[in-house]
Amino acid sequence: MKTVTLASGEKVPALGLGTWRMGERTGDRGAEVRALRTGLDLGMTLIDTAEMYGEGGAEEVVAEALAGRRGEVFLVSKVYPHNASRAGTVAACERSLKRLKTDRLDLYLLHWRGSIPLAETVEAFERLRTAGKIRYWGVSNFDVDDMQELLGSAAGSACAANQVLYHLGERGIEWQLLPDSRRRRIAIMAYSPLGQGRILRNRALREVAARHRVAPAAVAVAWTLRENNVISIPKSADEGRVRELANARDLALEPADLAVLDQAFPPPKGPSPLAFN
Repeated sequence: MKTVTLASGEKVPALGLGTWRMGERTGDRGAEVRALRTGLDLGMTLIDTAEMYGEGGAEEVVAEALAGRRGEVFLVSKVYPHNASRAGTVAACERSLKRLKTDRLDLYLLHWRGSIPLAETVEAFERLRTAGKIRYWGVSNFDVDDMQELLGSAAGSACAANQVLYHLGERGIEWQLLPDSRRRRIAIMAYSPLGQGRILRNRALREVAARHRVAPAAVAVAWTLRENNVISIPKSADEGRVRELANARDLALEPADLAVLDQAFPPPKGPSPLAFN
């Protein structure tokens, strides 16, 4: 499995699994658990979730999938912005830990920026880290200006990751956010690397996939993994699709492949606001 090296020197899997929209329907739970366990079996041992997903339901699905396997996994969750005060962050983390049936998170993120001052959230993250409740902290949906403000604050340099929308059809972060993060050794976590499925119908993507004898989804994820500081977290509740996604681990896209994809999905020609799902 390709890895991404955090600023601490720890290596984490570059390919993991997301859980957005899991835990919303009881009837889907068995399939969701099986999909996550299949991913673990295939080496996709980074799992991303959030208190927002299914209002805690996704964390409960993850807990079931991780039963007896917690030690294998780099576990990520996120706090709602309206919970991200000094006391609220700590309380939200405790609730997530309870739902996840674990004593620690490997990475805890502020889901997006809200009205609570960043300094309060960072102070709470540092308290949680000192207490051993989390190992690293970071942010999500932070653009260049947000990151500059964060990194200029006390303890802001401890930020380990920024989770943002990134896929072939949404490449705006390549202009500044991605290179800045690489220089500062802040991992970028690419959510929705399949563009919620929309990009998979593209003819150029399908041609590259056919050449490598893999599914278009595997090419789309492998494309995000071409960057050495990007962690990709596709989501699927289907075991077969998870197996397709796992092929991205060993898929080395050639310069000719990248040229074809660049033509179909042009890189940015200037700065643009950060996109959100």
